[in-house]
Amino acid sequence: MIAEEFKQMLGQKSVIRELAEYATERAKQIGYENVFDYSLGNPSVPVPQAFTDKLVSLASSKDSMAVHGYSPSLGITSVREKVAASLSRRFGLDYKKEHIFMTSGAAGALAHALRAVTEKGDEVITFAPFFPEYTPYVHGTGAILKVVPPDTDTLQINFDAFEKMFSEKVTVVLINTPNNPSGVVYSTETIQKLADFLVQKEKEYGHDIYLISDEPYREIVFDHVDAPYTANFYTNTITCYSFSKSLSLPGERIGYVAVNPKCPDAALIINMCGQISRVIGHNCPPSLIQLAVADVIDLTADLSVYETNMNILYDGLTKLGFSCVKPGGTFYIFPKALEEDAIAFCKRALKYDLILVPADSFGCPGYFRMAYCIPTEKVERSLAAFEKLAKDYQ
Repeated sequence: MIAEEFKQMLGQKSVIRELAEYATERAKQIGYENVFDYSLGNPSVPVPQAFTDKLVSLASSKDSMAVHGYSPSLGITSVREKVAASLSRRFGLDYKKEHIFMTSGAAGALAHALRAVTEKGDEVITFAPFFPEYTPYVHGTGAILKVVPPDTDTLQINFDAFEKMFSEKVTVVLINTPNNPSGVVYSTETIQKLADFLVQKEKEYGHDIYLISDEPYREIVFDHVDAPYTANFYTNTITCYSFSKSLSLPGERIGYVAVNPKCPDAALIINMCGQISRVIGHNCPPSLIQLAVADVIDLTADLSVYETNMNILYDGLTKLGFSCVKPGGTFYIFPKALEEDAIAFCKRALKYDLILVPADSFGCPGYFRMAYCIPTEKVERSLAAFEKLAKDYQ
């Protein structure tokens, strides 16, 4: 028998991937330089040379089994120690290797973290706009995903709606800051208010509530933006991280789970992750990539182009009449469409070779996402296409 659940998912393909495929085909017809593809969040800046040099050095000088053999189930010990030391230096919490589990990117980190702290039928709450893949991530655990509607004025947490939706069944609150798709960074005020609320609810319900903080864009924060480290505010925080964006390594699939050292069950959760791997078929990311990343643990690619591109788009789009909350980080911007139906708006944009993603699947109908990790000159040229699109609505 074919698994009906996954068969049905074939009809629910990612709109982002479909648009990226369309852009690729369109580029074959008119040239890549003439397609303004804002669909896929694929980092556009080069990998740091230090990472490449380390990769070459490891592959050519180390014992073959050391770099190509299986790593321990929780990750290479020296790598976990370097990750913990870096987090401790940067954020002031006493991380040790016992609090770190190496994963295949942030997706792998979320897959483990969610399974570690939910049972079938538990509720997981997240906040719109949200990354659409949270739906299958949570569904795959047997838990139930509940999405809090957005505060479209600020795109910070809509606390009124959140408190009304909260129940004793909630065991996990899942946040993503800096946020995909909005580019908004949750402020210290927002994170503190969330932490205070969860402490109150833990006491009221008499059970742990975990805050899973999905942070693949943590290093892409713009100048003078308030970007608190979530684990500093709430004891039961599980941080899920990826080096995909900070080092421009999405294809290498490397990240980690970090459990707040103050969490009473921190070491237990990390050890459980090793057992969860046996269930979901995850058996550690490549040893070579773990070792190379550990050697450049505090470096990033040159991420400054993303703020440059954001400012060009924010200024240009708002002048054309688009409304938008200014991003504080990532490489996404999240304007309101010029008609109520964002899907129809994005289809009309194709006439001008603008590849835009309607935000219905992000929990925000009427908006669209742009991934501006493309060359700056192309961002600048795209404004003429947006001007033509805007004139269609005048």
